[in-house]
Amino acid sequence: MAESVRYSGEAARIGAVESRSPAYQAYQILHVAFVVAPLVAGIDKFFHALVNWDMYAAPVFASMFGGYAHVLMQVAGVVEIIAAIGVLLKPKVFAYVVAAWLVGIIINLLMIPGYYDIALRDLGLCLGALALGRLSHHFDHQFERTERDVVTDRS
Repeated sequence: MAESVRYSGEAARIGAVESRSPAYQAYQILHVAFVVAPLVAGIDKFFHALVNWDMYAAPVFASMFGGYAHVLMQVAGVVEIIAAIGVLLKPKVFAYVVAAWLVGIIINLLMIPGYYDIALRDLGLCLGALALGRLSHHFDHQFERTERDVVTDRS
C-alpha cells in the first residue's frame, strides 16, 4: 500500500512538471482546438449559422449525392462530429483521421475556382492535426496503465 501511495505522489509530481512544459501546453492547445473546431463546424453543417457550407461542395462530389450539396455537407457534418469526439477520447488515432479528412477537404476545394485561399488555410489545419498526432504519442496517457501500475495493484 505504501508503494502505491508513494508512486501516486511521484506520478502527480511528474505530471505537475510536465504540465508546465511548452510542449505539453502546445499539445493541450491543439487537443482542445481539434475537438472544438470540428464539433462546431460539424454541427453548423445542419444550421448554417456560420456560413452556407453548401457552396464549398465541388460539383463532382455533390453529384455523388444526386447533385445535392446540402446532403453532402450534412454527411460531412456527421463525420466531423464523430472525428471531434474521437479526438477528445483518443487523439493518438483520431488526430490522423482529422488530418486525412482535411486532405479530402483540400482536394475538394482545389476543384472549385476561387477557394484556393481556404485550401491553403486547411493545409495549415492539416499540419496542426499531424502535430497533435505526434504530440499525442508523448502526452496522451489518460487510458494507459504501466507495468508498474499493474504490479502495484496486485500488492
